[in-house]
Amino acid sequence: MGDTFVALYAGSDVQSERRDEPLGPSLIETRYGARLQADLWSTPLPGMMFQASAYASTLDRRLWARAAPGWQMPLGFYVGPEVEAYRERDYRKLRLGLHLTGLRLLGLEWRLAGGWQRTSDRPSEAYATLGLHWQR
Repeated sequence: MGDTFVALYAGSDVQSERRDEPLGPSLIETRYGARLQADLWSTPLPGMMFQASAYASTLDRRLWARAAPGWQMPLGFYVGPEVEAYRERDYRKLRLGLHLTGLRLLGLEWRLAGGWQRTSDRPSEAYATLGLHWQR
């Protein structure tokens, strides 16, 4: 729709974990669930972008969401704040930071982000993420 892209996904969710037993062989535990996800990419104003994503999964009753507006820099990429939240069972995570989106190099579009996160099981700490998107 114009400069806005919306996607909805529904399907299976699979998680495999290897558990090392102290006195025995390693075990691989696999769990299955269902997942619903939505993504939004929009350029609501010239020189501005907005990205939002969210999913819900039946694996550990997981919920995740991210929102990130950005303003275009002279070199073409976008810079702005991001907020991300995650929850599963008794675990929680909240991230607040800055992102650079739309860096183009080697036929890929890059997203760099970093900031501060608070989780329910550790002291607050810095985080960094790198995302790549291959464009045909």
